[in-house]
Amino acid sequence: MYKYLAKPLLFRLPADSAHELAVKTASSISTKSWLLSTAGAVYNYSDPSLCQKIWGLEFPNPIGLAAGFDKNGTMAPLMEKLGFGFVEVGSITANPSTGNPKPRSFRLPSDRSLINRMGLNNDGAPTISRRLQKMKLGIPLGVNIAKTHNPDIVGELALQDYKINFDLVKDHADYITLNISCPNTSEGKTFEEPEPLNDLLSLLEISKDSSLPPVLVKFSVDVEPDVLDELLDVCESHNISGYVATNTSSGRDNLTTPHKTVKEIGRGGLSGKAIASRSTEIIRRIFAKTKGDKTIIGVGGISTAEDAVEKLKAGADLLQIYTSMIYEGPSVVRRINKDLVKYMKQNDLEHIYQIRS
Repeated sequence: MYKYLAKPLLFRLPADSAHELAVKTASSISTKSWLLSTAGAVYNYSDPSLCQKIWGLEFPNPIGLAAGFDKNGTMAPLMEKLGFGFVEVGSITANPSTGNPKPRSFRLPSDRSLINRMGLNNDGAPTISRRLQKMKLGIPLGVNIAKTHNPDIVGELALQDYKINFDLVKDHADYITLNISCPNTSEGKTFEEPEPLNDLLSLLEISKDSSLPPVLVKFSVDVEPDVLDELLDVCESHNISGYVATNTSSGRDNLTTPHKTVKEIGRGGLSGKAIASRSTEIIRRIFAKTKGDKTIIGVGGISTAEDAVEKLKAGADLLQIYTSMIYEGPSVVRRINKDLVKYMKQNDLEHIYQIRS
């Protein structure tokens, strides 16, 4: 239905307008129990072989919604009914932001990818934390936080901005992801250097406060191997619970979209198939560096079970999608999970974690 009816209509709209319509519709459905029940009956899928217990949390399947889609925590109830095993909302910032001027999102259909420079538009941590406090989900809820999109907030001000954000959401999240880089802001980077990252993790006292939910760090797909190793050393010294690999890319390598079109689009974060291989490489490096002792959430170019298996074999424990929702529609979650079960049966595997071995 999505591919033959909804998608052609949505793709006639500018990407920004289509996204806003999707957000408005999904947010509305999330408040109506009968529509949620209908969505669950159509899209949900479960199988015991997909279930995992991580950080003491029950994940019914490994496919989660990546941060960036549900920025304000208004769509999570529907995402649960669409079959996601967990949802990560945000990025949330301490102060609200309208984001960058439009147009700020662009489709690259021939590459099954997107470019966006949304600019961390969100309602702000005070408002969203109150919204999350009222939310009742049957799946884990992750909260992705970032520095407020304001180039004047730097140094000590940036640290305090992050601290305010962290303190507001920590009691309402099953896990927290620190988004330490965002190519969709004027600064481009925030804490993706060893010294600033160490200052941030020290301020948040992650290794000292046992009452905190699991805290993860999300890396850019563009991070160089030697820098990644340094960042991992910092994170491991603060007992970080896991990693999200990866964020979008500022690069434009290996695209089939005409160079003229890409140049006209300009800056922004590249997501989807175009970054799939690179994100898998980073997953593999994190897994090797941490000796498989830390949970890894793999994200970047996943639209089929084959893509999922590739990242699971590289070392991911959980996975996230975003761009494939745009191109494949809501049924993509059910299809990936069903095909993962089929893959396990064909390979005489009893559980999802056995795919890695």
